[in-house]
Parts: sequence; C-alpha cells; structure tokens
Amino acid sequence: MEASSNEFLRGTLKTIVLKLLAEQGRMYGYEITQSVKERTSGEITLTFGALYPVLHKLEQEGFLMTESEEVDGRLRKYYSLTPSGNATAVQKVSDFERFVEAMQSLLRPQNGEMSLAKL
Repeated sequence: MEASSNEFLRGTLKTIVLKLLAEQGRMYGYEITQSVKERTSGEITLTFGALYPVLHKLEQEGFLMTESEEVDGRLRKYYSLTPSGNATAVQKVSDFERFVEAMQSLLRPQNGEMSLAKL
C-alpha cells in the first residue's frame, strides 16, 4: 500500500487492536504488529510509534488491562480486553463493517458509469 493508506490506517487502529485482542485473548505489542503483517500479507504494517499510543489510550479509556511477565530475562507487557473492551470491540467491528459496505456502494459504478479502472 502507498503512504496515503496511512490516513486509512490511523482511523482504524483502535478497531484493529480491539479485534485482535478479542480473538486472541491477550497479546504483546510485537505480537500485534506481526499478526497484522501476516494477516494482511504485508499490505498493512503497524509501527510501534503508531501502536503504543493506541494501546495506552485504550488502557486509559478502560478497554484494556495489562499484565507483565518475565520472558527470557525481560519483562513483557501483555494486553487483554476488559469486559467493556469486549463490548467496544464488537461495536467497533460492526460499525466498521457497515462503513466498508457503504464505501463499496459508493465506489461501485452506477448505471452507465465507467469504473475508475477503465479511465
């Protein structure tokens, strides 16, 4: 994806993080970035500079809880959803799915119009 896709990503970071944590139960930062990269075949890559502010904001909002564990002599911080985080994940994913459907309706060629690919 091009650099312009960063504007799309910024608006969906919370939804991405909430969705992954709802599915996986708990994850640490690097694990989240790798999951996004793998699931999108490298089309979307999250930087730590974009991810950690979102994680901290979600924690402040009461949607995430953290737990630190020592792994190979280093402290690793795991994130998991609170009950309100689970409810918010369901709502945000639903809202985003409706948004994507609406965008697809807007982008589909209408009666007699040529698609952008043919222009």
